[in-house]
Amino acid sequence: MFFHEAETPRERWLIGTEAERFAVGEADGSPLPYDGPVSVVAIFDHLIREHGWEPERELKDGPIVALRRGNASVTLEPGSQIELSGAPYRTVHEGKAEADAHWQQLAPIIEDLGLVWLGLGYHPFATVEELGWVPKLRYDVMRKYLPTRGSMAAEMMTKTTTVQANLDYASEEDAMRKLRVGLRAQPLVTTMFANSPWQEGRRSGFRSYRALAWLHMDPDRSGLLPFAWKDHPTYLDYVEWALEAPMFLVKRGSEVHHNTGQTFRSFMKDGFQGVKANYNDWVVHLSTLFPEVRLKSTLEYRGVDAQSREMSFALPALWKGLLYDGQSFGRLEALVDSWSYREVERHRESLAQHGIRTRFLGREVADWAGEVLELAEAGLRRIDDRNDASKDETTLLAPLRNLLERAHCPADLLLREVPDDLPARSDIIAATKLRQDD
Repeated sequence: MFFHEAETPRERWLIGTEAERFAVGEADGSPLPYDGPVSVVAIFDHLIREHGWEPERELKDGPIVALRRGNASVTLEPGSQIELSGAPYRTVHEGKAEADAHWQQLAPIIEDLGLVWLGLGYHPFATVEELGWVPKLRYDVMRKYLPTRGSMAAEMMTKTTTVQANLDYASEEDAMRKLRVGLRAQPLVTTMFANSPWQEGRRSGFRSYRALAWLHMDPDRSGLLPFAWKDHPTYLDYVEWALEAPMFLVKRGSEVHHNTGQTFRSFMKDGFQGVKANYNDWVVHLSTLFPEVRLKSTLEYRGVDAQSREMSFALPALWKGLLYDGQSFGRLEALVDSWSYREVERHRESLAQHGIRTRFLGREVADWAGEVLELAEAGLRRIDDRNDASKDETTLLAPLRNLLERAHCPADLLLREVPDDLPARSDIIAATKLRQDD
């Protein structure tokens, strides 16, 4: 089975980070298109020519939809969000060093094109129509299908950016414990990192408008997976859920079959337009499911807004300290074990709106968050992975601690810096652009 094959002994556990970003015109906040003189293609052409990245296409002679170099990749989300997926490393320090080097390569290209990166989880200016669509096969299917399943699906696809942490698992029991605990804690972690307070140029009334968008997309393939909240869930539970999720497409060579009306279970049984299911179809299907914690060859913790560079690496450090240290993992499990799916789900929109300064399951969110942070810090101290300056990974949590000690999430600082309800674009850009030395 796919999941059994991915199991990794504890001594070989690594951690990976994926970070998405928007680029906008520094002068006017204009969105980055896929093609043209100032575009994704222009950025990709430079990386291929000057830095040895290899282009990837879905079809021969098709458009470039990704780059790869070694174990790292640069990929695209539907609205031309650019995502760097670094190689997995033993320490978060090493992953941060690699990511910093890759973003540093991009810095002069971005500057020459008159662009800046924004450290936000939701595009603050553009409409869906202004962003356009990356010409990737499954995005064409998603563009047509997902809005029939959720009122904010188009916004989720084109206007949101995240940072993600990927963790290993040693066994079925370990994987499903990490999934179960992670799903319970994820809405709280989402709130700790809430960082998207604007939409279409004005205050949205939410600390994380990205989190709101994800509440209003396809419920068949997203959310907190209620089946995983029971005691002792199994791989089979996850497989059964995935089998009942509708597909997007089936690809055979250069031929693409749009297939949004059929579950994977039905596809396995009956095929589609004469095409029979194979193992690769299953692997592809698993990548089209978008729960808050996703089980693949790693466990992907997906529910956090894009951040500044420093806060981006607070996220994998937090999850590593919580889940790779046995004591902290057990204490987190005890902390969240009594939380019910129904109660947590009921609070998710309020958490997205009000952020860290609201109540959640009988306590202030800031109190819950402080306790979770302390567990992560304690776990990282026991793991004791150090960088060249002999600092352990708790140093990567320092920006998050500074926020929580003031009962703030990142959006609170942005709204203080840009207080107007209808701010100038230049003010939002100045407050959120990512500088080379961030």
